[in-house]
Amino acid sequence: MQKPAVYTVHYVLKNKLGELVDTSEGSEPLHFVLGGSGVIAGIQEAVKDRNVGDCLEVTVPPSMAYGEHNPELIRKVPRSMFEGVENLQVGMKFQTNTGDEAQVVQVVSIDGNLIKVDANHPLAGFTLYFDLEIIEKREATDEEVAAGYPLD
Repeated sequence: MQKPAVYTVHYVLKNKLGELVDTSEGSEPLHFVLGGSGVIAGIQEAVKDRNVGDCLEVTVPPSMAYGEHNPELIRKVPRSMFEGVENLQVGMKFQTNTGDEAQVVQVVSIDGNLIKVDANHPLAGFTLYFDLEIIEKREATDEEVAAGYPLD
């Protein structure tokens, strides 16, 4: 059986209006093991069986990106949970440890001693529009397949 490939991909992410949201231009490209962790399913599916030099325009629905926006991940917490944080402001992000996993929450509103936080990924619920260019492709090592991500 053929091992999964490690892909290196430059990307440009735009919203539905065509406005730039993020890009790898001028920084590190995406580097991932096909079928591994760390890159959304929509990008992995788009590059599967493609080759170096291929350029793709890809529309990724929420189900293959960061999921639908979940209202249950928005909650109000007491200001006391931010003890030691001076000048708490809307837009600030914090990492919390709830149960077995770490979660990033963003402050979305402040109402006196009640702070509304949102644990949804900022791109949850959005269809994403990518321009992708495959710049490298190679066979993953056994260690990379086991880890689910490139080791170099």
